[in-house]
Amino acid sequence: MAGTDEDAVAAAEDALYVLTAALLTPAKFPAVLGDDYPEACAALGLAPLADGYGLVLGQDGEGARWTVVIDDVSLVAVAIASWDCGMEHELSPDERTVVAALPGWPLDVAVAAPGVPAPHDPAPEIADGPALAPPDTSVWGPAQRRLGADEIAVQWTLWREQIDDAEFTSTGDAEGTGPGDRAAGDRGTEGGGGAAGDSGAAGDGEKSERKAPEGQNDIRRVLAEARSYVETPPPLGRVRSSFAPGDARTLRADGPGWSLVARTDDIAFLLLDARPGVVLPVGRGAELPGLLEALDRMAVRPS
Repeated sequence: MAGTDEDAVAAAEDALYVLTAALLTPAKFPAVLGDDYPEACAALGLAPLADGYGLVLGQDGEGARWTVVIDDVSLVAVAIASWDCGMEHELSPDERTVVAALPGWPLDVAVAAPGVPAPHDPAPEIADGPALAPPDTSVWGPAQRRLGADEIAVQWTLWREQIDDAEFTSTGDAEGTGPGDRAAGDRGTEGGGGAAGDSGAAGDGEKSERKAPEGQNDIRRVLAEARSYVETPPPLGRVRSSFAPGDARTLRADGPGWSLVARTDDIAFLLLDARPGVVLPVGRGAELPGLLEALDRMAVRPS
């Protein structure tokens, strides 16, 4: 495993200026790294331990980027919670908890340590392997799709208020598509030609002749794959459940080429690799509530 030799660990621990941290656990991991927990671990060359890891990102005295992996998950969780509340909290991992010192950063870090050279990768002779780098999100793909789903989960209210439930159309068997594809990252500008917003109701005699609006086939396919998770559990972390207001839960599921984010008491949004920058809203319909409840029962939850 890159970065586990004594020289690398010593270099990373020598005056490491901590800039940020992240959890890498089955219930919470940087989604940009993978669709599930094992995939995210593999991106860092780590074994998917049941209890997970804490990732500490910082610079050494020479300004080199290092990611220190520790097995004290609670230490990192407390630090992140404190920072999120605007409180100062020193994160100083005990050397006995260090699992690996990996050169580079797997995530984008917008800050730098003061008084040291600008962030750069460690010298090859110290790093003992290629340096980590954040996934390329400059073009639409799995990493950008998962980041888009992350944004919707965090900014649920802003996305939800753009959807008028009265405009959902029936797909004839379950869920409804929304009043128009949404452009990911643009919070509601029309995208994808608005095909999913073709909400004109056809008369009874026309139903057999109407094609399903573009987007409905994608929705049916993805929801069918999500339903299969209930019968055949996917890799750990593919389905995750977290806090939401009231008695609801925020549900997140990922699969090959798609991401779903939903509230168990509300609608869902889908993002697909095949539809760059587009968000597909999915109405409650007859089947979505039961699917979300079933997924929530088998989802991984923060401890």
